[in-house]
Amino acid sequence: MTRESLAAVIRSLSDDFHRRGEEWENRTVEDYLGALAAWITDSPGSYRYLGEDLPTEGDWTFFARALSAAVVYE
Repeated sequence: MTRESLAAVIRSLSDDFHRRGEEWENRTVEDYLGALAAWITDSPGSYRYLGEDLPTEGDWTFFARALSAAVVYE
């Protein structure tokens, strides 16, 4: 996945929330971030369930910085 495609996925999630946010399980930032942290923690099991290997490559630091920057970035 490229940086641009990650941004597109995030924009798509935002659009989806605006269209049908009442259907989302996690409708607040607090609930969403809690679920995100839980999924990241449990992701090895999710990948095993799907019969896939958890990617060893990836820039987790970039993703962490992006999440943190979004608190104040406009």
